[in-house]
Amino acid sequence: MIEKEAVREERILMEAIVDANGPEEQAMGWYYYLDDKISFPFAAECIATNKRTPLELGERVTVVGMAGEDYCEHEMYVDISWKGKVLAVPLVQLNPLDADEDSIEATGDWHYWSKRGYTF
Repeated sequence: MIEKEAVREERILMEAIVDANGPEEQAMGWYYYLDDKISFPFAAECIATNKRTPLELGERVTVVGMAGEDYCEHEMYVDISWKGKVLAVPLVQLNPLDADEDSIEATGDWHYWSKRGYTF
């Protein structure tokens, strides 16, 4: 687990999960927060492996958008372009490489939330 960051905690509380009552509303709050703040497409690098995705550490991909809401009920997924296909992978697996400041901040907020062990 990582150290608590007051500024990030406040931003998440006020922008991502504000007025959320229960896990479903938190998940949707995160979904729309990320969808609003991230500018797609952007290049990203795989920073963690996951048994459910074929990505390897260090692999570079293009993130093309948020995955459908139904993918994001328990974790935030993004769609990537990978070997001529579009795959949904957990956002926590990816580190943005050439994204704008808002996209990097929002992605960092989700990474922080996940590393702190927070869940919906």
